[in-house]
Amino acid sequence: MRHALYLLLILLIAPLGIMQSAYAAEGDVAYVVSYFEAMPPAKDKAAGLLRQLAKQSRQESGNYRFEVLQRIGQPDEFVILETWRNKDAQATHGAAGHTRQFREKLQPLLRGPYDERPHTALAVAAMGAEAAGTARAAAIYAVTHVDVIPKAKDVGVALVKQLAGDGRGDKGNVRFEGLTQDSRTNHMTVVEIWADRKALEAHGMAADKKAFREKLMPLSGSLYDERLNKVLD
Repeated sequence: MRHALYLLLILLIAPLGIMQSAYAAEGDVAYVVSYFEAMPPAKDKAAGLLRQLAKQSRQESGNYRFEVLQRIGQPDEFVILETWRNKDAQATHGAAGHTRQFREKLQPLLRGPYDERPHTALAVAAMGAEAAGTARAAAIYAVTHVDVIPKAKDVGVALVKQLAGDGRGDKGNVRFEGLTQDSRTNHMTVVEIWADRKALEAHGMAADKKAFREKLMPLSGSLYDERLNKVLD
């Protein structure tokens, strides 16, 4: 009897794990990448507000990931990576009391506008529980804005997709995602997580990464803006 109950429990729990690991492949998942710069003397206070927002937001229905980052070498610059079940869940978060309070308290600390950019998946793979746990403790997040001229959009999209696919196979990679900005589809964001700086540097010197940069450069509308970050919480 006890064995039968155990098997029933496994059957009930297993689909939940499958859903969590496969959510990234769903077409209606909403991604948001936000940037802001605090005044240097206020960077620690801004970081505290960001940690609190992350803790509250992760408890919301429909939240898959809410990652808050601080730029390495420029600790007054921050990035928020959000993943939601759909746009409705993201909109509910945007209207939530704790989100509004965060924005109100953050505003006096900023030295520039809060830059929020909704995205959709471009090259995203499912992330299982083990990878998710590793990602939370990863040493290096690389967040890169990729801007190609409008007439070269399709070529740029193909290059980013190939980069993400190749990058996932590199030693030390925890996550490698390509996202498309909703308002301008020729603008993309590449999100990478690496176990350590050594793994990131090895990827940067790999032949496929060098080839990507060489092919992308003639199509680019701006500099290849790779920013390295550490996770705050």
